[in-house]
Amino acid sequence: MTPTTYKESGVDLELYEQSMARLPKLMQRTFSPRVLRNDGGFAGLFQLDFSSTLFARNYREPVLISGTDGVGTKLKVAQLLGRHDTVGIDLVAMCVNDILCCGAEPLFFLDYVAMSRDNPPLLEQIVEGISQGCVRGDCSLLGGETAIMPDLYQGDDYDLAGFCVGVAEKRNLISGKHIAPDDVVIGIQSSGFHSNGFSLVRKVVFDKARLAIDQVIDELGMPVGEALMTPTLIYATMVRQVLGHYKVKNVVHGIGHITGGGLLENTERILPAGVDLVFDRGSWDIPPVFSWLQQLGQIDNDEMTQVFNMGIGLTFIVNPYYAKTIGEIATGLGLKNWVIGKAVSGSGKSRWK
Repeated sequence: MTPTTYKESGVDLELYEQSMARLPKLMQRTFSPRVLRNDGGFAGLFQLDFSSTLFARNYREPVLISGTDGVGTKLKVAQLLGRHDTVGIDLVAMCVNDILCCGAEPLFFLDYVAMSRDNPPLLEQIVEGISQGCVRGDCSLLGGETAIMPDLYQGDDYDLAGFCVGVAEKRNLISGKHIAPDDVVIGIQSSGFHSNGFSLVRKVVFDKARLAIDQVIDELGMPVGEALMTPTLIYATMVRQVLGHYKVKNVVHGIGHITGGGLLENTERILPAGVDLVFDRGSWDIPPVFSWLQQLGQIDNDEMTQVFNMGIGLTFIVNPYYAKTIGEIATGLGLKNWVIGKAVSGSGKSRWK
């Protein structure tokens, strides 16, 4: 009998080593001074504070804040387009934007890539996006795992997951419990679909309308692939600047990351029992990509607002006195923003005006 090898089962260790050799430079570009190098070790090391007086954080009651997520079936669109250097940005964004809602400073990120076979160029594209996402999210890509599983994935199929860890002072945690009547909701623009609702997007675009990935959409002035693959915005700089502007006063009472479930569900989850949020549907500009999809698939308004962010990627719930300044900070970062709602006495619900 011929000896059986790992390579024969679908895992090529030599090719795997080639893949791994491409990744250190993509990780190291994200390192902050708090990363402790542990090349070749089994875990990534990150010190929470500095010993130097110049950079010390001097935490009193530091709380670690973590989040995990994936990219979902947007990966199918990446496969059709043959471009994989942006889905990593989406992966980081979905995790980092979540922990920002608690007022966290992102610290580090780890990824998990599952593939059917070793493919060094493909893996490099994916991790290039993750690295870029970490730069935008102000966190270090500390490590990860690449799993080759030929019996679970076929061809060039792959899946992504990740998680990030951040920190905040306990006294500065943002939970929503301080949201009060007369607070206003500031909506910060999204870049499009972000990374939610792609099962519906693909059903409409490819199954029902039968559009090609490179077909130009006249009303958008771009091909289908470009419209669908726009990366998720990462709001780390925005949140850092807002919270840094008000170091003494806790003027931000709530932050909502608008993902699956839409505006109502993702703001309602942080409301105290005696407060409602009332939103004005016409108070912000809905990006044309949503109107295009809705018309293409004859999708009801309620379905659209429940599945998609509809142009609002993040919300700040604040005392109205500070709304103008926060809006100016967003504008200074090139982010469109609007006052889209108001807090009133109620029973802990988000609803339309």
